[in-house]
Amino acid sequence: MTPAPDTPLLDKVRIPADLRDLPEGELPQLASELRAELIDAVSQTGGHLGAGLGVVELTVALHYVFDTPADRIIWDVGHQAYPHKILTGRRDRIRTLRQEGGLSGFTKRTESEYDPFGAAHSSTSISAGLGMAVARDLKGGANNVIAVIGDGAMSAGMAYEAMNNAGALDARLIVILNDNDMSIAPPSGAMSHYLARLASGSTYAGIRDFGKKLTSYLGKRVDRAVTRAVEHARGYVTGGTLFEEMGFFHIGPIDGHDLEHLVPVLRNVRDNGTGPVLIHVVTQKGKGYAPAEQAADKYHGVNKFDVISGAQAKAPANAPSYTKVFAESLVREAQEDDRIVAVTAAMPSGTGLDLFGEAFPSRTFDVGIAEQHAVTFAAGLATEGLKPFAAIYSTFLQRAYDQVVHDVAIQKLPVRFPIDRAGFVGADGPTHCGAFDVTYLASLPDFVVMAAADEAELRHMVRTAADFDGGPIAFRYPRGNGVGVEMPERGQPLEIGRGRIVKQGTKVALLSFGTRLADCLLAAEELDAAGLSTTVADARFAKPLDADLVRRLAREHEVLITVEEGAIGGFSTHVLHQLAHEGLLESGLKVRPLILPDAFVDHAKPEKMYADAGLDTAGIVRAVFGALGRSVGAASA
Repeated sequence: MTPAPDTPLLDKVRIPADLRDLPEGELPQLASELRAELIDAVSQTGGHLGAGLGVVELTVALHYVFDTPADRIIWDVGHQAYPHKILTGRRDRIRTLRQEGGLSGFTKRTESEYDPFGAAHSSTSISAGLGMAVARDLKGGANNVIAVIGDGAMSAGMAYEAMNNAGALDARLIVILNDNDMSIAPPSGAMSHYLARLASGSTYAGIRDFGKKLTSYLGKRVDRAVTRAVEHARGYVTGGTLFEEMGFFHIGPIDGHDLEHLVPVLRNVRDNGTGPVLIHVVTQKGKGYAPAEQAADKYHGVNKFDVISGAQAKAPANAPSYTKVFAESLVREAQEDDRIVAVTAAMPSGTGLDLFGEAFPSRTFDVGIAEQHAVTFAAGLATEGLKPFAAIYSTFLQRAYDQVVHDVAIQKLPVRFPIDRAGFVGADGPTHCGAFDVTYLASLPDFVVMAAADEAELRHMVRTAADFDGGPIAFRYPRGNGVGVEMPERGQPLEIGRGRIVKQGTKVALLSFGTRLADCLLAAEELDAAGLSTTVADARFAKPLDADLVRRLAREHEVLITVEEGAIGGFSTHVLHQLAHEGLLESGLKVRPLILPDAFVDHAKPEKMYADAGLDTAGIVRAVFGALGRSVGAASA
């Protein structure tokens, strides 16, 4: 059936093959409809809006010019991939973004053949693309590989490692630098457009190829001389760059919203490229939606919002967020100690360090998307007597583990690690879940590892870390709001390696590490009502473990349940290690560790994820009755 003449173009495009059937002149209209669809969808689901709006035209052009999915498009991070998802057979599910059972907020290999590489962490696209390009060549293939990477992601060393390797291999790889923040060399009208198109065409490519053949015959010394002369001459026209020095043929900058310019350049690169090519595309984050254009930072990630006004839905006003409590507590400590400095890896607002930066701009350091550098930089600060707080999400700290081990732990340097996003994070799914930090930090000698049970405990742990100079120290806390406890004006230093009894009982002991303490207390009420007198303890420390507390709970109770928001190998492993070595497991003690599932758990609401993991109140109660061999609710003997 032929669509009616007034049928929106987007309705004709189910997959990119349909897009490639459109006349080139209709692409701007399609981009406009795609942008409107994106805005409407994200207004209903929330998610990452600004980055996607900025690459609408680029997405259309890429799928129009290249034969996807045979040609591979790798989106770095994946925040900007919503338009890509709409055009690749997922429009009918786009309003399930980041919802339980719905589309991922990032690219995901199991979701679509048009997602050749899963993403969520930054600066991986060029490395992955190079691997695909080399594999293609080894298999005798001819498809194109295109890696799209943002200017922010280019602050990570991994991107340059990949480019250096690609240049050395002279691999046929296309890298698109999506510059949506600060342009390296902004375009300046028609002449810039003309030169970029000229440089991408067959004339220059032919000269370049001829020069390679000629100089390979004349010898390496002449090769270097002629190559430098050709590239130097070209530099007068389009500007020599670091990318050229790394072996890339550099094109641009070009306007990433001008389809009449973008499509021919991409087509020329597709048809004439032989080695690695970098196309510098300048885009505007939030393009085409006024509220996002005017406040790109606030529209990077959004809650549900009203399309007309741009007003975002606000979370219920109750307890403060853990992130804000950390930031305010650190500011308070820094007022008392001018040696306190803060380090973030491109996440000042996400970690709360934007507040610290307002109070102490000269003591705040945003090092870019460079977690490895952030950790070793903090180590250097510590050697000179400063007190660095390297605030990095749990999932991002994984990227700097070698530096944590070698540059901090082995040297026993007092670097402080505030670890945000501990445990499940909801809509961001498995790539952002803070599951492993206790396991990988508490295995290191002399590393102090804490977890806050509530926002008041977090304030105490900030003070504890500020006062501690004996070596590296970490404290973890989740995303979201606290439980609404009374807050001290300033934290009090905790005794290192000492937990606390919160509620005393006689038969069952619940030993919590982290914010599951609130559920442990609710579970204790149910257990008490069932005749099972229950003790609730807050471990506070995974390392050094409070051996006296563990010993006491084991000897005085029939059942011991450990509860944590972490993976296998974490807090409970340390508890079981002590119990085994002291022979306390041979006394008839019934021990059950409750941990995150040994799986990468897809996105859902955090409360649902914890319930499914058996880490909510009901799950804790079930674990106790299961240890006793009884059904839930059975009366105590």
